[in-house]
Amino acid sequence: MPRPKTLRLAEFLEELGMSRAAYYRMAVRGLGPKSFKLPNGQIRFHQADVDAWFAELEDRAA
Repeated sequence: MPRPKTLRLAEFLEELGMSRAAYYRMAVRGLGPKSFKLPNGQIRFHQADVDAWFAELEDRAA
């Protein structure tokens, strides 16, 4: 079974047009998508979690 697609923090930020500082402020408040940290300290996101989070934001805005 193939691994789920993941995004690096830089890819996530580029996709949203968001600064790193803005992401960390959002994450501290618990408002961002689910993320996980690799043993080397890199933050990653499952694409499915990002898609679900973004869809939830769109639904709230409608």
